[in-house]
Amino acid sequence: MTVGTHARRVRVHVTGAASTAVRPVLESPRRPARVLAAFSAGIYLEVRTELEPSVIAVISGEGIRLPNSLLLAAELPHVTVGDEAFAGDGSVEVGRLSLRVRRWWDPAPALGEVDPRKLASLCLAGVGPREPASLCLTGEAQGAPGLAGHDAVELLAASCASGWLLGAVTAAERLVGLGPGLTPSGDDVLAGLLVTLRHLGTATGVERAVRLGGWLAAAVTFDARTRTTPLSATLLHCAARGEACPEVIAVLRGLAGRQPLEPALRRLHSLGHTSGADLAQGIAIGLDAVLALGDPR
Repeated sequence: MTVGTHARRVRVHVTGAASTAVRPVLESPRRPARVLAAFSAGIYLEVRTELEPSVIAVISGEGIRLPNSLLLAAELPHVTVGDEAFAGDGSVEVGRLSLRVRRWWDPAPALGEVDPRKLASLCLAGVGPREPASLCLTGEAQGAPGLAGHDAVELLAASCASGWLLGAVTAAERLVGLGPGLTPSGDDVLAGLLVTLRHLGTATGVERAVRLGGWLAAAVTFDARTRTTPLSATLLHCAARGEACPEVIAVLRGLAGRQPLEPALRRLHSLGHTSGADLAQGIAIGLDAVLALGDPR
């Protein structure tokens, strides 16, 4: 980190590693931006562009690494909502901070091939014969999602498992923007579902699940900017491409047998007030859909 002297203020120069999800925005010409929210561990920066994602999370090592994140190699200087900001040409400037991207990381790493039978046996371990495999993600030991028992979530789950596209799209459109906060519960459920259908559907070769995910992604991102918060709309666009935070990817890797599942679930459920539980509910719906749509019977 270097500190330069400006005529009116001291500017802090740092480098960072950015998600490839925000590469189109950061490598486009320099544009004005605004600080949506500022915390000790990070800021959310909305760039005035038609590109997606339009919100960039600039975080320190303690911040949640969302799929639209730019991770600083040093502590985050003090930034306030309303500070002048710019993004583009490979850099971000906000308040006293001048940030140059040096490295990139992938928020959508492929799982590789997964045998659907092994996926089913892994998920059904410890689950009753008449219970859904997803109970291993949403059992009583886990936190309650924000929309537990909501009829739109139940319609979404049933429609995805049966492959009923109209029902799934209808339920998904009802969930966009549903709930309070920067990332409403309905959006978190949808994000977990979209990422799961893409990754587990591809890994197991269940094309019906991948196609379902594609249709749902198109439906929920079509007018997300007008129906939910800027940050949540950005995360839905990321999820539509299979991009997620490391905690979600770790759970999918656990389901695929690539790493222990229980520790990954605990880390996921620790996110936010209900965000982790909401994402897990979406993953559970996607898991049941992949298993059901891939069943040859």
